[in-house]
Amino acid sequence: MNATAPGGPAASSLSAARRAGELAASVGGPVVDVLVVGLGATGAGAALDAAARGLSVVAVDAHDLAFGTSRFSSKLIHGGLRYLASGRLGVAHESAVERGVLMERTAPHLVHAQPFVLPLTPMVSGGQAALARAGFRAGDTLRLAARTARATLPPPRRLGAVETRHLAPGLRRDGLRGGLLSWDGRLTDDARLVTALARTAAARGARILTRVRALELTSTGARVRDELTGEEGGIRARAVINAAGVWAGGLVDGVRIRPSRGTHLVLRPESLGPLSAGLHIPIPGESNRFVLVLPQDDGRVFVGLTDEPVDGDIPDVPEVPETDIGFLLDVLCSVLHTPVRRGDVVGAFAGLRPLLDTAQGNPETAPRTADISRRHAVLTSPEGVVTVVGGKLTTYRRMAEDAVDTAVRVRGLAAGPSPTASLPLVGAAAPHVLASLPAPRRLVRLYGTEAPAVHALGAREPGLGEPAVPGYPVTRAELLWALRHEGALDEEDVLDRRTRIGLVPADRDTALEAVRALPDGALSHGG
Repeated sequence: MNATAPGGPAASSLSAARRAGELAASVGGPVVDVLVVGLGATGAGAALDAAARGLSVVAVDAHDLAFGTSRFSSKLIHGGLRYLASGRLGVAHESAVERGVLMERTAPHLVHAQPFVLPLTPMVSGGQAALARAGFRAGDTLRLAARTARATLPPPRRLGAVETRHLAPGLRRDGLRGGLLSWDGRLTDDARLVTALARTAAARGARILTRVRALELTSTGARVRDELTGEEGGIRARAVINAAGVWAGGLVDGVRIRPSRGTHLVLRPESLGPLSAGLHIPIPGESNRFVLVLPQDDGRVFVGLTDEPVDGDIPDVPEVPETDIGFLLDVLCSVLHTPVRRGDVVGAFAGLRPLLDTAQGNPETAPRTADISRRHAVLTSPEGVVTVVGGKLTTYRRMAEDAVDTAVRVRGLAAGPSPTASLPLVGAAAPHVLASLPAPRRLVRLYGTEAPAVHALGAREPGLGEPAVPGYPVTRAELLWALRHEGALDEEDVLDRRTRIGLVPADRDTALEAVRALPDGALSHGG
C-alpha cells in the first residue's frame, strides 16, 4: 500500500491561502470538467473519484468539510447485517464490500475492528437470542462473501456471564446469562475521514473550496457566493454533481428528501465504568433495532441512536430534543447496575439522514424513516444536473463512483473507470507500517503516516505538546495542524470538525483559549 499522493505531501495540504488562490482561479475562470456541490463524505468522495480519473474538479460547500450529516454519525462502518435481516441482500453485500475496502485498502489507519456485546438479560428471550446469534453468523458469511480477511474481523461467538461482565463491568448482574460477541468496523472519527478524502482529492488537483455557497445550479455550472466576503460569481463546468445531502432538494427541482434524525448522547467514561467492547442493547418492541454504546479512543462514550422523522425547514445544526435523550437513557439503563442520570450527559448531537422520499411527499403512504431503504439513488434532472442522495456513510465511495459514472455518461466526459476501491487516502499505510511509526498510537489512529509530523510539531514548538483541554488527549499541536494543513478556517472548524472537542460544550469553552493562543497568527491566517 502506497499512501504517497502525486505531488508529495504538501500537495494535499489545505489552507486559507490555498483556498483564496483556487477560488480566484475558479470563479469566472476556464470551464472545468466536474463541479461538486457538498463536501460531506459523498461529495468529497465524488471530488476524489473524478480527480482520480484525470478530470478537472472544483468542489464547494457553503460551510466546511463534514459540516452536516457526515460528522454526526455513529462512526460505524457497517457490514450490512441489518439489511440482510430485512431481506435486502444487495444493500447488505454492498455494505460488506465497502467495509472491507476501507479497513484493508483505503483507510486502515482510520477504520478498525470494533467488538460489540449483546447482553443476554431477562428482556432477551431464548428465541430472540437464537435469532440474534444466527444473524451474527450470517453477518460473518457476508464478511466472507466480501473477501474481508478473518484477521481483519474476528468471528462472532457466545460469551459466558463472567466474560460478559469482564468486557462490560457496568452491566446488571441479576439474570445476566451471558452475551453474544460480534465485530464490525468503526471509524476513529467520521469528520477526519471526510478531511482525508478532501485532501487526497486536492493532491490530485481538485480545488476544495469551503465557505462557498451554491446559489443556483445548471447543467453548465453554478452561481456561487463567497461566504467570507459576500462576493458572487459563476463557476463553469461540463458536469455538475449535487451531493448536498439533506439540502439537495433545495438545489434541484423534483428531489424530495425525507430527513431522519439520529441522536447520540456523550458521556464521560466514569459514567459506565471501563468498557472493553461496545454494547448492543435491544429496543423493547423492536425486532432488529438496538441502542448502541460506543466507547471512543478519546475516553468519551457515545450512546445512540434514534430514528425520528424531521418535518419543516432543515436546520444547519439540528437541535437534540429532550425526548430523544430520555428515550436513549431509558434503554441504556435497562441493562445497567447503576443508572446513568440526565446530569451525566455532558453533550449530545444529532445528524439528519438524507433519505429519499419514496412516498412522494404523501404522509399517508410514507413508511417509518426506520424502514426506508438506505440504498442510494443517483438522479439526473431534465437539465442534466446529477444528484446523489440516500445511502449511508459506509457506502460513500460507491455512491461517489455511481454519481461520477452517471455524470461521465450523461455529459459525455472522457474518463475511465473509478480507481478509488484501491486508492489509499492521505495517511493510509499497511498495518505493519502504521505499527512501526514513531508516534503515539492515538495519533496514528487519527493521522496515519502523518502522525510523526504532528507529534514532532508538538515537541518542536513550546507549549504545543500540551493538551488543549486538561484531562482530554487532543494537543495544541493538533489544533495548529488543522489550520496549517487541513483547511480549517476558524475556531469552529478546529474544535467541531478537525478535532471533536466541541462535542462537549464545557470542553469547547475551555479550548477556545488554546485556539486563540496558537503561535504565528495561525488563527488569523486561517480565518
